[in-house]
Amino acid sequence: MEETKVVENKSKASKKDSSSKKKSGNSIFTRAKAFFEGVKAEVGKIIWLTKDVIVKQTTAVVVASVICCALIAVLDYAFGEGINFLMSVSK
Repeated sequence: MEETKVVENKSKASKKDSSSKKKSGNSIFTRAKAFFEGVKAEVGKIIWLTKDVIVKQTTAVVVASVICCALIAVLDYAFGEGINFLMSVSK
């Protein structure tokens, strides 16, 4: 029985401690400060690319975009001519 009372007393004491911590640690400035400290820590973990890698990757994206654009233009022209041919045959 005494063990149970000790556990109950500890739980009551911990509830009081946690409620006082919630009130004091809930300030908007405290939360904002913690947020920005977390942001600073995460930015420090970023592995920034070198200029050479960025230039290579940007070049690859531009070349791939130009190739896709040219392919779409050729297909558009071909399908347009095909439709026009079919329309002229059906008259």
